[in-house]
Amino acid sequence: MELQVGVKIILQNQEGKILLLHRNWEKYPEVKKDNSWDIVGGRINIGTPLMENLKREIFEEIKLNLTEEPKLIAAQDILRTDKHVVRLTYFGKIEGEPKLDEYHDSYKWLTKEEIKNKEGLDQYSKQVFEKYIL
Repeated sequence: MELQVGVKIILQNQEGKILLLHRNWEKYPEVKKDNSWDIVGGRINIGTPLMENLKREIFEEIKLNLTEEPKLIAAQDILRTDKHVVRLTYFGKIEGEPKLDEYHDSYKWLTKEEIKNKEGLDQYSKQVFEKYIL
């Protein structure tokens, strides 16, 4: 079994809305409609500190930078037949409008109430929202 570590972040803008990204189905053919909306993040580069990885993922995916130091809010185990993913989720603030990478085709800024009712939210992000944000 392979071990991977991922960093994710729930990003909030000045209006208090939260950023969701829609995965590009051409780049993620395995993603189904029921989990195509997610938060920013990805796998870490081994030997690089977590915060550097998180900032790199934010810049790669949306071309923005954090406005303050983020807070770690959750750690999850994602167990699959071939790998064990440890996913660390942070909460942070950001300013500006995203410029998406090729792995995402759209984004939305949503209120907490809108996120509660959002169809197609990634199941692991949904767990974090339900437990720590909503």
